[in-house]
Amino acid sequence: MSAAAEVCAVVLAAGEGQRLRPLTELLPKALCPVGNVALLDRALARIGGLGLSGGSEVAVNAAYLADQVVAHVGDRAHLSVEPDGPLGTSGGIGRLRGWIDGRGALVGNADAYLADPQREPGKDIAALLEGWSGETVRMLTRPLPPGNTDGFSGHRFAGFSLLPWRYLRDLTDQPADLVRTAWRPAEAAGELELIIYDGDYIDTGTPADYLRANLHAAAGLADPTAVLTGRATESVIGARAEVRGSVTRCVIWPGATVRAGESLRNAIRAGKDLTVQA
Repeated sequence: MSAAAEVCAVVLAAGEGQRLRPLTELLPKALCPVGNVALLDRALARIGGLGLSGGSEVAVNAAYLADQVVAHVGDRAHLSVEPDGPLGTSGGIGRLRGWIDGRGALVGNADAYLADPQREPGKDIAALLEGWSGETVRMLTRPLPPGNTDGFSGHRFAGFSLLPWRYLRDLTDQPADLVRTAWRPAEAAGELELIIYDGDYIDTGTPADYLRANLHAAAGLADPTAVLTGRATESVIGARAEVRGSVTRCVIWPGATVRAGESLRNAIRAGKDLTVQA
C-alpha cells in the first residue's frame, strides 16, 4: 500500500439473515456464534490484525436487531444505524461516506467465515493492502468450482473488498449493492484486481454452511461453563449450555438445553427447544 493510500475499515452487520431463520429471530446473523465466537468479533479481530481499531478507523453498520449489535460493539468501533431497515452493501457504505472522508475502505461482511492455517487473522488478508495504489478496486476471492460460470473471471467473492475513495465518494444511502455500484463497474473499466485467499472461506448464510463453519472452527469444543452429562461428538457447546442427551455434529448455542433422552444430529439448538436441522 502506498503511503498516500490511507485506509479505514467497515464491517457490514446490518443483514436480516433470512435463510438462517428462526435462529436469526433471536440474534442478528452477525452475532451468531461460530466456534463460540460471534461472527462480528471474528471480523473485528481480523481487521485488528491489520492494525485497524477504534472508532476513528473501524465502523460497523447495523439495522436488523440493531440494538443488539450496538450493545455488542460498544466503543470498539464507530456505529452506523440504519433505522428504516438494511440499505444493502452499497447503501450502508454510502451512509458512512462522511465518516470515511477521503480514505479508501476495506469492507468486510460480518457473516464471512475465513480460516487460513498458515496465517493469523489479519495477516491472512494482508495481500489486499500490499502494494495497493489507492486507485483500483480489490476483491478477496476463491476459485469457482468447476462448471460454475458466475463470479468474477472464474473466482467468487470471499468476504472482503478494498475500495478507493473515488469509487466511494459518489455512493448514496439509497438501498443498493456493491456488486452493481462498484465491483462490476470496476471490472468493466479494467480496474478490478482479484486477490486469491489461500485459506478456507464459508458464507455462513444457510444452516448447513453455518454448521460447517462451526465444525471447521472448533469441532469438539465445549465451553468450560457448559454442563455436559450426556454425549457430545464433533460438536460445539456454548457457554452455560446443558447437554444431558446426545449430540453429534451439532452447534449448541450459549444457554441452550438438550434434555436427557434427546438425540440431535447435524443440527443447531437454541434455547430449550428451538432446533434447526442443517
